[in-house]
Amino acid sequence: MKHRKKAAALKYDKGYDAPVVTAAGMGHIADKIIEKAQESDVPVVYNKELADLLTKVDVGDYIPQELYEAIAHIIAYVTDIDKLIDEGR
Repeated sequence: MKHRKKAAALKYDKGYDAPVVTAAGMGHIADKIIEKAQESDVPVVYNKELADLLTKVDVGDYIPQELYEAIAHIIAYVTDIDKLIDEGR
């Protein structure tokens, strides 16, 4: 069976208890999520295992506690990218 692409979008603000899944899907929907992120200059992190887990979370829900550490690494990575971009301006 062919593997279908999966994608999820997260939002996290300092006042949140945890990151929230704002979009998730497979196939064409995953393509659209990635396309929208790229159009908005939002960094895209490719991680198949994490995408598999995040697409099981309902949109609007906080990520499960089991994913906190993995997502914290991604948030730190994205924050570093944002700092580098800001320094380059």
